[in-house]
Amino acid sequence: MASGAESGENGLDGDQNGENTPKADEPVGNISRFCCLPPGYNGKPKKGHLIFDACFESGNLGRVDYITEFEYDLFIRPDTCNPRFRVWFNFTVENSSPYQRVIFNIVNFSKTKSLYREGMTPLVKSTSRPKWQRIPAKNCFYYRCPDHRKNYVLSFAFAFDNDTDVYQFAYSFPYTYTRLQNYLDSIERQGLGFFERELLCTTVQQRKLDLLTITNPENNNSKIRKRVIFITARIHPGETPSSYVCQGLIDFLLSNHPTAKILREYLVFKIVPMINPDGVVLGNYRCSLMGFDLNRHWHEPSPWAHPTLVATKNLVMELDSDSTAHLDFYIDIHAHSTLMNGFMYGNIYEEEERFERQAVFPRLLCANADDFSMTKTSFNRDAMKAGTGRRFLGSSLDPATHCYTLEVSFFSYHTNGAMSPYTEDGYFKLGRNVARTFLDYYKLNSLVGKDKDGGPRSPIRRASMGVSNKAQGGSNDPNSVTYPMKF
Repeated sequence: MASGAESGENGLDGDQNGENTPKADEPVGNISRFCCLPPGYNGKPKKGHLIFDACFESGNLGRVDYITEFEYDLFIRPDTCNPRFRVWFNFTVENSSPYQRVIFNIVNFSKTKSLYREGMTPLVKSTSRPKWQRIPAKNCFYYRCPDHRKNYVLSFAFAFDNDTDVYQFAYSFPYTYTRLQNYLDSIERQGLGFFERELLCTTVQQRKLDLLTITNPENNNSKIRKRVIFITARIHPGETPSSYVCQGLIDFLLSNHPTAKILREYLVFKIVPMINPDGVVLGNYRCSLMGFDLNRHWHEPSPWAHPTLVATKNLVMELDSDSTAHLDFYIDIHAHSTLMNGFMYGNIYEEEERFERQAVFPRLLCANADDFSMTKTSFNRDAMKAGTGRRFLGSSLDPATHCYTLEVSFFSYHTNGAMSPYTEDGYFKLGRNVARTFLDYYKLNSLVGKDKDGGPRSPIRRASMGVSNKAQGGSNDPNSVTYPMKF
């Protein structure tokens, strides 16, 4: 698969040795306060005998092998009921000796292509330093290892400088189900008239699937023609940056910023911030509790296996058929494991005008967000993506509805020739810029400032956009078109 493959929509990106079936040594559960002792040691654990733990929300570490007192092999626990996916890790280490130095080798990644090749490193924090930091790149190595069936291994050196601290290591910034619930609870306590939280359904493990509605309460009057924007995130539980982008969007829409007030006045935002709560809690990378990649089942979700997807799809289709609503956008937020920057994927349509119209929003976002790349933005009709939200809804909804996947890198973005690693605040900022771009889009269409019940959807003005399905440059994929030109 080419480097431009859709991480958020794609399956395995370079599965190592085709390892899609469980092996005898494959971990099936997270370790729980496991003290890794030297072989033959039978005494009481002492300082320097590291204690590993991943039995907490969104934790993932399945096994630890003692190599020497300075080196340990670590095994990611595969997604529940699906051994194909081994990417996300999140674990703690404690009981170090003063200034103990170690090398950790993560030895069973399911992907060969990774941003570790580009300089990405694991994140670390500790009880005395609770802010996430990246381990220095000079201490990290990503390579094929002959001792592990020539699979790719991530090795990183680390010094425990405080023997009383508990250290936490993670693939990316964790964003748990509990964090989301606490965040939404805090918003509810504010009693905002333009914010509504509903229970859309419950998961297989009886967790909440939240639906948020953000709009001027007058827009809920059924006599008013409503313009609706539908946002989803976290269908893949390990793609934690998507939750930060989604929260940045929500924070902005709830703020007193003049742009936010206009958006609430004229638009209705429907947001499902975490489609896969069970997978998030379990510490999976891509799958639900039952081992399903939910972003492959939009065309035929099962009520017993994919209840959150059924509920979300039903609501989207209901809005599409509602004569009092205009479903203008569906955007599904993901994170990408092999590419830099933020970018979008859209669909290819036979109707040139429709194809051109959908290129407008990404161009406007590129003008608002330094980290957003039009070069990486592309439009395709790959049959392998037919079960994704973008592809299924793009072929099922009203032709005037724009359906996108919004991707953001797990690592960094390039701007002005420099590389800037993403932080939590950087992801929040992208979410805010997405919100701002909606106002630019509707101003371009002359749809902001008119009566909200003023008639049918207007086609986007396109004369000056310079967009064509014959755009030059970009992907060699005959089913894909990219847009390298600046807006």
